[in-house]
Amino acid sequence: MKQGIELKVNHGIHHLEIEAHRTLLEVLREELGLMGTKEGCGKGDCGACTVLLDGEPVYSCITLAIEAQGKEICTIEGLAEGDQLDPIQQAFVDHWALQCGFCTPGMIMSAKSLLEKNPAPTQTEIKRAISGVLCRCTGYVKIVEAIEAVQGKNK
Repeated sequence: MKQGIELKVNHGIHHLEIEAHRTLLEVLREELGLMGTKEGCGKGDCGACTVLLDGEPVYSCITLAIEAQGKEICTIEGLAEGDQLDPIQQAFVDHWALQCGFCTPGMIMSAKSLLEKNPAPTQTEIKRAISGVLCRCTGYVKIVEAIEAVQGKNK
């Protein structure tokens, strides 16, 4: 049985008819075509599917879409303004903080949330903020360097 919901995604409002059991990840990718959010494990272990829900990082693979109703959802696609990358996205490029790129959206969204709350985090705070996202390529050093480079530049 389908249910009508309204989702606020990347500053836009979407009216959808979905089954109540659909995850936010499924709806973002399959209904809205936002393919930047990745599915890794499908059970909340790897963090590749991390999006921001009212500014807080959540695993979209274990969050029901109906739970996101009335909240602001931000995906990796929602950070850039036109061709202008968000400072954290640009820092990942500049510091070679992406290898295979699979964890990158989750890392960036986790870092974005941290930097919104704390524009000058310590290295320990950075590591704690990204600890819920697994990097299979062990690119953590470059990722931490990229996040450190954004301090004070976040919008």
